[in-house]
This record gives sequence, structure tokens and C-alpha cells, in this order.
Amino acid sequence: MNRIQFPGLGLDFTVNETAFSIFGIDIKWYGVIITTGILLAFLLFYRYAVKKEGIDPDSIYNVTLLVMPVGIIGARFVYVATEWERFKGTGFLNIINIRQGGIAIYGAIIFGLVAVLIHNKIKKLNSLSMLDALAPAVMLGQAIGRWGNFVNAEAYGWSEGVDKLPWRMVLDYYVIDGKKNPVGVNCVHPTFIYESLWNILGLAIILFILYRKKKFNGEIFFAYLGWYGLGRAYIETLRADSLYIVGNLKFSVFVGIVCVIAAIIGELVLYSRHRTERGEMEEYTSAYATVKIATSNEEDALDQSVFDTENDVSDDSEESEELEDIGDYDEETLAEQDMLDGDPDDIDEEEEEQ
Repeated sequence: MNRIQFPGLGLDFTVNETAFSIFGIDIKWYGVIITTGILLAFLLFYRYAVKKEGIDPDSIYNVTLLVMPVGIIGARFVYVATEWERFKGTGFLNIINIRQGGIAIYGAIIFGLVAVLIHNKIKKLNSLSMLDALAPAVMLGQAIGRWGNFVNAEAYGWSEGVDKLPWRMVLDYYVIDGKKNPVGVNCVHPTFIYESLWNILGLAIILFILYRKKKFNGEIFFAYLGWYGLGRAYIETLRADSLYIVGNLKFSVFVGIVCVIAAIIGELVLYSRHRTERGEMEEYTSAYATVKIATSNEEDALDQSVFDTENDVSDDSEESEELEDIGDYDEETLAEQDMLDGDPDDIDEEEEEQ
């Protein structure tokens, strides 16, 4: 049982970490919340992958079934690697026992990203397009999953002046950088809430602004990478349970900064490529339009020529018909005249008889 208070807000919670039991196995709220986040993330991923990116549903299922276990393995691997002194010599079963806690979200992101790239390379799918649909889904899963830390009363932070904040959090006990209940610590930052809200804000920006104006593949993924990296790098400076690389260098601060730099470079490179391709397309379109106009003019000229030729032929035919009519008329007129005047030979014969 964990008692969690927010005295500045007048809130007081007593939370049991166990949600229910099945065949004597306790199912923790943390696991239930994480699973809920994964399920909702998949639904969002499916919707945007199909509706926005036109990805085949079978590919979505295949990627999801691949990324989920690989992401869990990666999250545990990074955690154990950064806490190796604690796990060294404890045995393989203890190393993989995530029921005792210990996963790093960046491990899930890194291993999951590699899995997507390899899968799409083999299947010849557009990785950037799929990552655009996957990015907001990951943000949603992270925003929900962080509330598992609330139930466990963990992932909090500390800094000078935290006791003056209206949203300060009070727990039964504190562990600050491995030291339990250090002197002067009476309340802490609810950093898990900070990260959840940061992800919700980023998700809203991506879904309602960036995705609606998306210009090129990869734009959404790098926006997510930069947004999450920036927020996590700052929030991690407050965290009291950070993983360290060397000395006082926090793993998530370092990776967060790397993500921001990678996001900026990625956006600039893809935007430059997009502008180049758009310029080439505009040139092609302009050239095509010029050729089309010239072809159209030639066709119009040809049609006019044919039309004039047909008119000339028609006029000649009409003149021939008129001439034929005149000839027929002249022959008839001469015949009638002969009948009236009589044949001169006949007239001579009549005169001889007389």
C-alpha cells in the first residue's frame, strides 16, 4: 500500500499496487496500466497507418507483434546495462525478472526502432511513413504508462524549493539517488505527471496541427523524437532515481539531447530533400504544360487545315453539281427549241414534195 498526498491541492490517496490475483499470481496495477497504454497505442497506430499512410493492415499486425517483445527486451536490457554492478553475479533469471521492476523506456524506443527498420528493409516498406504513424502511438502509450509510476509511488524528483509548489507530492518515504529519507527532503516533484502531461501536449500538437499539414515522410517521427527528447532531458535533471552512464552523466539526459540534435538534423535533411523534389516536380510540370500547350496548338492548326480542305472539297463538289445542273438545263432547252423550230432537213423534204 502506498500513501500519496498532494497537500497543496488537498488530495490524499492510498493505493494498493496489486490490482487482482489469478491462480495465486498478483497482477500489478503497473502492468495493467502499461498493457492498457500498449493496446490504445496499437489502435491509434492502426488508424493512422491505414487512413493517413495507406499501409497494408497485415504489415501493421506484423510490425506490432515484432516490436512489442523486442521493445520489452530492449527496455530491460538498457536498465540492466546501466545498473550492471547491481545485477552482476545474480544469475540470468534475476536479470530477466521484470516483475521486480526495472525497465528503461529509451531501451524500448531504440530496440523498437531498429526492429521496424530491419522489418521494413526486408519487406521493402517505407520506414519513414510507418514511423510517422507509429510516433503518436508511442506518445500515447508513454502518457498512459507513466501513471503506473504513480501507483508505485516512484519516478519522482527533487530540487530546492519544491516544497513551495502547489502540486508538490508527499510520500511515506523517499529514496534520493540511492539514499533513503535524506535530511531536508519532505516532499518531491511528481515528475511522472510532468512527463505524462508533456507527452499529451506533444500528442495534441502532432495530431491536430502537424499531421494535418504533413509535407513529407519522416516529418512526424522526427517531431516526436525532438519533442520527447527535449522534455525528457529537462525532466530527468529533476529525477531522483536516474540511470547513469559515467559519473554524474544521466543516461536519459544524454540520450534526450542526442534525440533533439538528431531530430533537428533529420527535419532539415528531409525538408531540403522535399524542397528539391518539389522544385523538380514544378519544373517537370511547367515543361509538361508547355509541351501540352504546343501540342494543343498544333492539333488545333491541323484540325483547322483539315476543316479548310474539307470546305474546299465541298465547294468544288457544289460547283460541279451546279455545272452539271446547268449542262442538263442547256440540253433540255436545246431539245425543246428543236421541237419548236423543227429539223431543217425535214423542212427541205416537205418543200420538195410540194
